[in-house]
Amino acid sequence: MSIWRWADWITPVPEQHRTTLGEGDTPLIRSNSIGPAAGLDNLWLKLESVNPAGSFKDRFGAAAISAMKAEGQSRCIATSSGNTGSAVAAYCASAGLQCEIAVVETAPMGKLRQMMAYGANVYRIKGFGLDPEISARAFEILTARGEAPDARLQVSSYIYSVPGMTGVETISFELAEQAESQLERPIDHVFCPSGGGGLCVAVCRGFGRLVTLSRLAVSPAIECVQPRGNDTMASALSEGASQAEPVTCTTDISGLQVPNINDGHLVVQELKPTGGLGQLVSDTSVWEVQQRLATEEGIFSEPAGATALAGCLAAVETGRIDRNAVIVCLVTGIGFKDEASVDRMLAETPCPTIELDEL
Repeated sequence: MSIWRWADWITPVPEQHRTTLGEGDTPLIRSNSIGPAAGLDNLWLKLESVNPAGSFKDRFGAAAISAMKAEGQSRCIATSSGNTGSAVAAYCASAGLQCEIAVVETAPMGKLRQMMAYGANVYRIKGFGLDPEISARAFEILTARGEAPDARLQVSSYIYSVPGMTGVETISFELAEQAESQLERPIDHVFCPSGGGGLCVAVCRGFGRLVTLSRLAVSPAIECVQPRGNDTMASALSEGASQAEPVTCTTDISGLQVPNINDGHLVVQELKPTGGLGQLVSDTSVWEVQQRLATEEGIFSEPAGATALAGCLAAVETGRIDRNAVIVCLVTGIGFKDEASVDRMLAETPCPTIELDEL
């Protein structure tokens, strides 16, 4: 299976140009430990970490690169904090397209190695992803390069690549199906980690499309979770502001280091009607939840992939979320993406070599 089973609902691409690595149709599992410990009997985890290149961005890669093939474009110019680069590199390799990726300065080496393993031309830009002015200037230059007739700039954001982002909307289509077949009642909240905001908007628009088509009575509340060190939209959403705001990024959560607005204004405008709000979390709480997912649930997640659950637990603790609600948290990327976070997790855990007699 792949996202192309939803071909009529995403960017139209002739079948002969569709590229797939089997992305999508990811599991939705009930939390066996963390949920019950928090008094949540209906906490569910959507494992986007099992996609072919290890994150939900594979949905974006499949749709974006397929659209490029259909338009006869052969060079992908991409910017990434990690997972978008891995995804487009993989799908470019599958489709036979050239791939050039400018990554944020702090991108984990594990993600860079993955991009390079697929044959992409990868380089860091100093200050990119940290300083909003440098980041904005980098986007301007890369946008100009992506305007060549044979090229396209791919950024996992609606303001840059609507075709790719429609692929991400398939998360909502799957959740609606899974809710009907696995859950006892409709989903009340979907918690999404957010850097540039595209995932939040995609999940919101996906459910909105289902409501418009009368396939769903009402959308769940789409909740935007950000690290405190990259609060471009979470506070704005919760405080009733009309727009997101750029920041100087200080979080160490890779993948969520996006100091510019990107889709932030859309998040503030489109999530509010669903009843969703913004939730801020500390880096420390994210790392703690990352470890708990591994040791209590058997789910190996990168820190960004644990951020939605960290936000959910924080919202429940403050009483903002009803403990009886049906809640889905998106686990967006696999743990192998961020080697440094795994080193941190295992800093006090030795792996000794023993003699056979000791066995």
